[in-house]
Amino acid sequence: MTPTELLRSMLLIRGFEAALLKRADHGFQLLSGGEEAVSVGVCSALETDDQLLCSGRAIGPALARGLDPSLALAELAGKEAGPCRGRGGRGHLAAPAAGFFGAHAVVGGNLTIAAGVALSFQLAGRSSIVACMFGDGACGAGALHETLNIAALWRLPLLLVCNNNQYSVSTPRSAVLAPERLSDLARPFGIRAATVDGMDVLAVRESALEFVRHVRGGAPAFLECVSYRFNTHSTDCRESRSGPELAYYRERCPIRHLVQFLTSTGAASPAEIEQIEDEVDRRIAESSRFADAAILPLRSDVLRHVY
Repeated sequence: MTPTELLRSMLLIRGFEAALLKRADHGFQLLSGGEEAVSVGVCSALETDDQLLCSGRAIGPALARGLDPSLALAELAGKEAGPCRGRGGRGHLAAPAAGFFGAHAVVGGNLTIAAGVALSFQLAGRSSIVACMFGDGACGAGALHETLNIAALWRLPLLLVCNNNQYSVSTPRSAVLAPERLSDLARPFGIRAATVDGMDVLAVRESALEFVRHVRGGAPAFLECVSYRFNTHSTDCRESRSGPELAYYRERCPIRHLVQFLTSTGAASPAEIEQIEDEVDRRIAESSRFADAAILPLRSDVLRHVY
């Protein structure tokens, strides 16, 4: 992906979530504002046949992976046109055929599943890899250490991506996790690891490309992306962080910084960026119309495909 394509993807995530919040049927959501560079940078390094798993903060990763925003919005609205026929919602959104194996609402619940998908690829002799995105809160779960251990022992084609937005709901990472860098958790297992600025999409992409090559070569890896969410933990949470802290990180907005890079280097003019923004706005408007027109499940079918 070119830098302008990276910008388009980040703008789609930011605009999609803003449009979602204006809907009366937006429901309970975990949003990705401020964290777009992590999803977009990682997904830009993946191939079509690779699979991505993520946490319950799924909108950004799903759109970055290329899921049609019309289908994504239909799913969030509980409509039959969604990839899970409206049953999965945000917390269990999935479209394996599109390379998005799925979201998992339980903290750390995707880690061992990702190891299983990676093992299936290995046993089948496939060259595909699995990327698994999770938050810093999952780094206190035993499942992460179990996954690291098995991935190292069996040399699974697994890229673990910690989106460290520095808070577990309202608890600072520094209050609950001892390592200076969360990527250090992988070192005792002999797994290649690094920490990167998760507010810089170009830095995330560069590291992700390097690590994807490493994983495709036959060994797991762990990439920590230090980001910051601009929204509250969820649409039902109140803000607990200070105004100055929020203002500091908003100044580091990944979208704004990429725009500055594009214009300062001559890679894109302000007019070209405005055109991209207009195209993204039109696509989001089309998604809203599609979701509005889609039907809800029939009352007689509401429990079908629910397990």
